[in-house]
Amino acid sequence: MPAESRSRLVPGAAAPERQVVAAAMAAAATAWLDSLTPQQTAAAQFGSPLLPAAEAERLKWFYTPTDHGGLAIREQTPQQQSLAMQVVASGLSEAGFATVATVMGLENILDQVEGWRVHWGRERGRDPGLYWLRLFGRPGDPVWAWRFGGHHISLNNLVVAGRVVSTTPCFVGADPAETVLLGGSLRPLHGLEQVARQLVSSLGPGQQQRALLHERAVSDIVSGNRPTVSHGDAMMHMQDLWRGRFADPALEELVDDIDRRAEDGSAYTPGDHAAVSISVPPKGLGGRDMDVGQRALLRQLLALYTGRAPQGLADAYDVHYAAESVLDEVHFGWAGGTDAGRPHYYRVQGPQVLIEYDNTQRNANHAHSVWRDPTADFGLDVLAEHRSRTAH
Repeated sequence: MPAESRSRLVPGAAAPERQVVAAAMAAAATAWLDSLTPQQTAAAQFGSPLLPAAEAERLKWFYTPTDHGGLAIREQTPQQQSLAMQVVASGLSEAGFATVATVMGLENILDQVEGWRVHWGRERGRDPGLYWLRLFGRPGDPVWAWRFGGHHISLNNLVVAGRVVSTTPCFVGADPAETVLLGGSLRPLHGLEQVARQLVSSLGPGQQQRALLHERAVSDIVSGNRPTVSHGDAMMHMQDLWRGRFADPALEELVDDIDRRAEDGSAYTPGDHAAVSISVPPKGLGGRDMDVGQRALLRQLLALYTGRAPQGLADAYDVHYAAESVLDEVHFGWAGGTDAGRPHYYRVQGPQVLIEYDNTQRNANHAHSVWRDPTADFGLDVLAEHRSRTAH
């Protein structure tokens, strides 16, 4: 079966939509790559995803303030920085790019919140210039990919035969989740939290019982930064979310302390973690058991995540989830309090989607959100088929 019919990037998305996005990505990535010095290129460009070593690196993704791999924004000239951000924008909707750019800027605010003292083994621990862009292969190759990431951002994209075949995992976090402004507040992920709370608050007693994953919130997303998600996966602990171990024992102790405080805050036991582990079939309340208004909220919530993708792809997702039979199979689960300001976690899971959101740390003012497709993250299904076809 050809990759075109098997690709699950956007159910129902026609090839032209994927080609248009891929062409924009290739143009932006080529312009950025051509602007770099040989030394910069050595950091920015890795081997093709068809090479085992490069593929192993491509599947490493993070949302902690660790080295994400590639060429950091701060290591580029202003013009190169602009070209790098154009690559980032090519993989996002207008609203998605604005959200990502805002999260990057939050590093300045977080630095102040933490008293300008957290260093993470580098000159500045909270640094809006420490977001890394890396290409795998060369734009226009039959198979190429790009990754952009830093603290609370991870974007992963694969292009095969001139078509975008994967835009997940896609992680966006915010710390602080809410910042006071003159005359208002800044809340980059507020919509993701507000719509989910509206949905859980709309459920009747029987529905709430089915949707409730746990009375207390788990302290982080459960899928962590695993390259693939499987039945039974439980929450990864902080120590496992970094690129290797710290050489400085004080930093190792800091990570251990963060994990201890998070676990003390949730009061989770191994049994509690097992209760909220990823499962197939999904836990929670299915769309088929929701009324019309609740189903509308579930669609709205899905769109807030799939809407991160470039517009043509996001529109195709909207069409896909407009189908009643598709929404029937999507489940919604909640853990923790439902009142604003209380630690909470929710999950949206269906045959081709896994969404997780938590706001638990820093007195429920530190949010994580991730959009994944367990059947096609990193485009592994299409890439495997491509290898099989080209091997014959």
